[in-house]
Order: sequence, then structure tokens, then C-alpha cells
Amino acid sequence: MSTAAHPLWRPVSGCGPDCLPLPGHAPTVPPARQLGRAVALLGMLGLGIGLAAVLPVLPAREPHAATRGWARATARACGVRLTVRGRLPRRRALVVANHVSWWDVLAILAVAPARLVAKREVGRWPLIGLLVRAAGTLFVDRSRPRNLPAAVARVAAALRAGRTVAVFPEGTTWCGRQTGCRPVTGFRPAMFQAAIDAAAPVVPVRIGYRDATTGTSTSVGAFIGDETLLRSVRRLLAARHLQVTVEIGAALHPGRDTDRRALARVAESAVHLVPAAAGAPPRTVDPVPAAHRPTPARLPADPSGRGLSLAA
Repeated sequence: MSTAAHPLWRPVSGCGPDCLPLPGHAPTVPPARQLGRAVALLGMLGLGIGLAAVLPVLPAREPHAATRGWARATARACGVRLTVRGRLPRRRALVVANHVSWWDVLAILAVAPARLVAKREVGRWPLIGLLVRAAGTLFVDRSRPRNLPAAVARVAAALRAGRTVAVFPEGTTWCGRQTGCRPVTGFRPAMFQAAIDAAAPVVPVRIGYRDATTGTSTSVGAFIGDETLLRSVRRLLAARHLQVTVEIGAALHPGRDTDRRALARVAESAVHLVPAAAGAPPRTVDPVPAAHRPTPARLPADPSGRGLSLAA
């Protein structure tokens, strides 16, 4: 097997077509309203591209507010109810989140104007690709595993420069509902090395999709398998009462001798500590109870040094 096809480099989820709602089984809005949402989304994407172009010349604090405002306005335009619980540190951080949908990007930007880490293919998506490139997204070429250390170095440099960087360490999307569908490789630890090298905190974030009227978890916003981006967008725009929740956990502060694999496991546990319970209404939770919050002293040191390998 070639290195480019190695499962640690190209993770897969256990999701299939049965993880998505059957046609007619999820509540939808009328076609006219769906069309209105589509037009609004196109308009907001165009506005976002323009906004990304002017952000560098705005006064110090205005880019943060402008980015959050744009992401939240886009959610409203598409009929998505966005709920944020908790706050990110005011200074730089590596934000790590579970990955369900292309919509996760907007969910993160609604919390903080982070630079995103994404696979190179996202840069080729219609409109969205223009937006993420204009926003300074850090792309990873998964067909060239040897470029991974350089990608980690770019993330570390962004963190040292005071930027918040967001990454989805699962490496692929999944439905977010069935535990058995989660990528078997879990949170891949490579990008956690960037936080260690830059002495930056790691903030676990959980993104959830629910029916706002019943509180039940839904996969209506998921982007999985061989489904096209257009089909996923159409299903989300048709959804009625969709609520996206962003739950921000307690920051983890690694030391310089922290093992990136141990740090990744702790962060993954924090993100998935509270299982998605079907039928349970959303509630405010602290993903990392005080008694279990790790400190640099509790995170094991890396006995093999700080070099990166393909399996990192």
C-alpha cells in the first residue's frame, strides 16, 4: 500500500447512506423558502469574500467582530439557529473540533475569526473555495504525506504570530450520531505538535446538530460518503428547525515536553465526553469537569523526541 493511501493519512468514517435522513422523513420548509435561502447563502458567500479582502486593513478589534457577525448572519439567512456555549481564550489558541459537515466552518467562525486548516480539495469548491482562500486557510495536501511537517510548522508559525487556528483532527466528516461511525483513528495528533511547539493552549470544541423543536440529534446537516456538496447544501437549506450548537471546553495547556499523542487523546475525550443523547434537549455543559482538567504536569512527556512521522 502506498503511503498516500495509508489509513492514518486518509481516515474514513463508518457512515453510509443509512446515516442520512430518508427523503420525506425530515421536516422541510416550502420550496419557495428553500430558494430564498439559497439566494441568501450565495449573497452571504459573496459578501464573505469581500469581507476577507478588507479584514487586513480594519482596526485591531474590528476583524473579530466582523467575522463573527458575518458567520452568524449567514446562519440566520439559511434558517439555522446557532447556539454558542462557553468562550474561547482572548488570546491565540489551537481550536480542535469534531467534524460533521461543511457547515462546521461557519460554526467555528461564529465563535472566533480563526485561520482554518483544511484539505487542499476544499480550495477548489465553488464560492466556498474562494472564501476560504481569501480568509487565509492553511491547506494540507493529503496526497503528499511528506509535506505534513511543513504544514505543522505553518500552523505553529500562525500560533506564534498570535492567531487562533482551527483544525478538525478526525480528518474526515461523519454523521455525528452513531458512535460506531466515528473514524477509528480518532483525533490524529500531528497538528497538536504545533500547539506544543508554539506553547499555545488547545481548546476542545464540540459541534452538534439538532432539531430545535424536539431536541433530538439529526444528521440532516452531515456531509458524508460519496454525497456531493450540492446535495448536502440543498438538504441543509431545506431543513426546518435546524439548530447547530457550539460547546467550548476548558483550555488544555501543554508543556514543551508533552506527548502530542497523549494531548490528542485528552482533547478527543473532552470533545466526546458528553454523548449525543437522542431525545434529550440541549443543555449547557462543561466538556471537561474541573476534577479532570489536565495540566501540563499530567500530560505525559514524549519519550521519542518531537519529530513528526507519517503516522503522527
